[in-house]
Amino acid sequence: MPRVRLFHWRAEEARTLIAALRADGYTVDYPGDKANGSWRSLRQNPPVAAIIDLTRLPSHGRYVAAEMRATKSLRHIPIVFLDGNPEKVERIRRDLPDAVYTSRSGLISALKRVKPLSAPVAAPRMMDRTDRTTAEKLGIKTGSRVALIDPPADYARVLGKLPKDASLEEQPDEILPLTLWFVRDPDGYAAALPGIRRCSIKSRIWIIYPKGRPASGLTQSFIREAALSVGLVDYKICSVNEVWTGLLFTRKK
Repeated sequence: MPRVRLFHWRAEEARTLIAALRADGYTVDYPGDKANGSWRSLRQNPPVAAIIDLTRLPSHGRYVAAEMRATKSLRHIPIVFLDGNPEKVERIRRDLPDAVYTSRSGLISALKRVKPLSAPVAAPRMMDRTDRTTAEKLGIKTGSRVALIDPPADYARVLGKLPKDASLEEQPDEILPLTLWFVRDPDGYAAALPGIRRCSIKSRIWIIYPKGRPASGLTQSFIREAALSVGLVDYKICSVNEVWTGLLFTRKK
């Protein structure tokens, strides 16, 4: 049976889609909702297509697609985007015009038409995009007051140019609408999470951590799972610069 890889960040919602695919004769490789999945398994046993559901966390879906296209051994795999907000889908389409865009009702028909790509378009990766400033990607707007927790010494350089009248405050007297929390070690991160959860009543929380530090244990999966254990869920991803990446969290409903 043909095999597909499904990327969907809500496992309970993915079950219906997985059942429908299996009923039409597909084997479904689904790594779950806690991480983007293993690139190793994709390289070792490429699927006929990667299905990326855009109804939830479209920024995660775009990130996965861009990383696949940037990886030599994966870029030939057809990408099928499923549903999603039309405006956000259109933004992705501009970067990946040779992907397939379809609805649930048209998915099986779309899968029957896909073929490996001989000359795939390479989408801009998160850190390579130049159409938005770092501040814009983080949601810092004109007049914003932003709380900083444990920022690096060069945080002004990391965050770059700010919108007019926006301010960064290291020790605010109150909870601000947006918080940037820079974390560096797993133990300190886990210990501080309950306090951060209390801030999330009034603040959107960016948890920002160093890239490429799997040996330290401070991985994307660890960040996400530890936050989920105290009732926080992520809904956006952002490459801040060449050193830092971040996940945006809110309280789980």
